[in-house]
Amino acid sequence: MGETLRVRTEDMEKVAPTLRAGQRVLLSGVCYTSRDAAHKRITEMLDRGEKPPYELKGAAIYYAGPTPAPKGLPIGSCGPTTSGRMDPYTPRFLDLGLKCMIGKGKRSPEVVQAIQRNGAVYFCAIGGAGALAAQCIESAEVIAFEDLGCESVKRLVLKDFPLIVAIDSVGGNIVK
Repeated sequence: MGETLRVRTEDMEKVAPTLRAGQRVLLSGVCYTSRDAAHKRITEMLDRGEKPPYELKGAAIYYAGPTPAPKGLPIGSCGPTTSGRMDPYTPRFLDLGLKCMIGKGKRSPEVVQAIQRNGAVYFCAIGGAGALAAQCIESAEVIAFEDLGCESVKRLVLKDFPLIVAIDSVGGNIVK
């Protein structure tokens, strides 16, 4: 679908509705790692009326469980995990303002509808290339649930992270 777009996570609320399935994107800016165990805890926090460890409105989440950082690097291997495991939680997160998800694999019809309803976007990252993906991460900091180890919530700063728009806000879907 033409040229690769450079997108910043802080612009995602404005940009997400304009992206189309199949477009290539280099994503830069802040995103948060979060997998099923963290999603469950965040949902429990929301149920109790507590604030999640990061602001969901406008956020970008990368479904990843990075390995420990080798000496001198901000992070170890950081490839995407299967996104469908987060589907029970995702519509609620999207309704609370989540704009961008990064992972691999297809999503449930409920998630696809929530992406459309909220003008969000789902990107696919290349599976099996975690070491390569880690080269696009400038910093990583555990911000919540340290006891979950690699599944703790981390604040990442991305630089030109290569992605493909998998599901867009107008019904485009390359991972059906």
